[in-house]
Amino acid sequence: MIPSNSGLLQQEFAVKEQTSRTYAMDFDKNVIRGFTDQLQAMEQAVYKIILTERYRYIIYSRNYGIELEELIGEPISYVIPEIQRRITEALLWDERINSVDSFTFEVNRNSVYTTFKVRTIYGDFIAERVVNF
Repeated sequence: MIPSNSGLLQQEFAVKEQTSRTYAMDFDKNVIRGFTDQLQAMEQAVYKIILTERYRYIIYSRNYGIELEELIGEPISYVIPEIQRRITEALLWDERINSVDSFTFEVNRNSVYTTFKVRTIYGDFIAERVVNF
């Protein structure tokens, strides 16, 4: 006897978007305390992405994180546009992020300090990252 579909495939269903509510991380004290949501959760997600070297931790998908270690030893004329491209690429994998722009760069002896604007579905904020090369 072959089972019949009896209309199961014709049923309508709704896709429920997941909340952005997550644990609140205090990066200064290295503790998790309480919960956070929306814009503050997005700021936290951005910092986690840009501080995680891609492919290093098997717990994350191959799309999570950023590839910055291979910039060590490269000329600054190569490093600056690559930092911008790699930050943008790493963050746009998150569908809650609309764009990344307004990059500024400050070069010190062996590091580049960059700030940039992250535009999300919850609002915009400025993020920063120091890259040693």
